[in-house]
Amino acid sequence: MREDFWFDSCGAGRIHVCRWMPEGEPKAVFQIVHGIAEVAERYDAFAQVLAQRGFVVVADDHMGHGQSVGEGDTNGYFTGGWFSAVADSYHLLELTKAEFPNLPYVLFGHSMGSFMARTILCKYPDSGIDAAIICGTGWQPAFALPAVIKVVESVCKKVGETNPDETLHKLVFGGYNRKVEHPRTEFDWLTRDARIVDAYIAHPMCGFTETTGLLRDLMTGIRHIEKPESLAAMRKELPVFFIAGGDDPVGNYGKGVRQSADAFRKAGMADVSVHIYPLCRHEILNEINREEVYGDILQWLSSHMKKSLP
Repeated sequence: MREDFWFDSCGAGRIHVCRWMPEGEPKAVFQIVHGIAEVAERYDAFAQVLAQRGFVVVADDHMGHGQSVGEGDTNGYFTGGWFSAVADSYHLLELTKAEFPNLPYVLFGHSMGSFMARTILCKYPDSGIDAAIICGTGWQPAFALPAVIKVVESVCKKVGETNPDETLHKLVFGGYNRKVEHPRTEFDWLTRDARIVDAYIAHPMCGFTETTGLLRDLMTGIRHIEKPESLAAMRKELPVFFIAGGDDPVGNYGKGVRQSADAFRKAGMADVSVHIYPLCRHEILNEINREEVYGDILQWLSSHMKKSLP
């Protein structure tokens, strides 16, 4: 059963949350941190599968996204910046743990949400998370990131950080369809399932052009989580599962995912797993073999978490 509620944002306005409850006694909690230009309700099918297995599933619409965009708010903008948006997701974690204090807790982040989840692991190592799943993530070379941030900051000053810029958007995302043969839409890189792509395009709260400020904040967040001192702050015994599509441009077709996992291992993380799905694109939870992905996630959780799972 799905229910909705709101809480006050750490930045501005109120944050909308979707929560899926199991029919019986809850046995674990699974928090989803969604990606850029999408909404929490897109994870409904996956959340229902988890709820059937006894999980309480929570997912917020980040500030500037979905039903968290209130009157006077700017779509696709993080009021207060990257760490303010991350603080909202962490606050949802605190609220949920307070309600279910004795249940195993899983943090799952996809795409931009993967970078937000990684920020939580670095910034809040004592959060009480029992496992983390990093989905559709990437790695930016240290030599290139400062130059990218400089360009984005320049555009922010030129057009205003609460405004979108199509040229900058195309610079960041325009090449994502490059390896898709005969793309039907500009979003074919998301998944091979055409119905999912069409639903994303048709959704009134998805697929928008983000503000220049959000791109700046995203790059700032990536720079933070890739710093050695940030990586060193993570709780070393936390099990972490990196999953991605082999044809996902965000993860540089698997290379960036493996680089991220290697960085975790070099930082002393003791339990890091990686699974790259051949031919799958960015949204592996929405791919044509999604049931396989669901099953692998549940199997990994059962075998890697110290606390018992349903």
